[in-house]
Amino acid sequence: MTRNKPWILFDIGGVLELVEDGVWQEDLKERWADRAGMSRAEYDTAIERADLPRIDLVQGRAQEYWDGFAQALGFAPAQRDEALAEMWDAYCGAENSELIDYARTLRARAGVAILSNSADGAREEEERRYGFSAVFDPICYSHEIGANKPDPEAYTAALAAMRAEPADVFFVDDRRQQIDGAARLGIRGIVHRDNRTTIAAVEDFLTAAIGS
Repeated sequence: MTRNKPWILFDIGGVLELVEDGVWQEDLKERWADRAGMSRAEYDTAIERADLPRIDLVQGRAQEYWDGFAQALGFAPAQRDEALAEMWDAYCGAENSELIDYARTLRARAGVAILSNSADGAREEEERRYGFSAVFDPICYSHEIGANKPDPEAYTAALAAMRAEPADVFFVDDRRQQIDGAARLGIRGIVHRDNRTTIAAVEDFLTAAIGS
């Protein structure tokens, strides 16, 4: 009996990158509101009224987004560029080198890929910092596929890119709702909390998929 190739599919933020999703975004909003001389409520209203493009779901509009962001807050070009640099530093966090090195060792036994909710520019920024393409292929970003996890379209796009069946994929993400979304399509996975537990779960999956 021929077995299908197993795949390990990784999220980025909170998994391959050490960041606290949901925390750094709020910290930046507070910082930018203060810099603009606004209360947080005034900041939220200004950004909402700016009607900025959804750069998590489209590509090619990042310049429009950041120009509109700066105009809404009264930022000069230098302040806009500073805010953009701060965003990418916070977004990318620090490299989870242990897990990335482990993923590199998997390539003899399985495909290793990425599915990440993202912002336009993430591919270039993360490649510059961490060189993900040397380890993972394919790399599926929400702003390129037009769908965010946990929408089914995000997982089906990744399956198509991997040319894989749901049963052949093990998904690693730090958010329960993303794992649940994958499970509804038949993709097994683990909510990432620490490297040791995740690696053990991946090894269990591979043992069952290809044998010890």
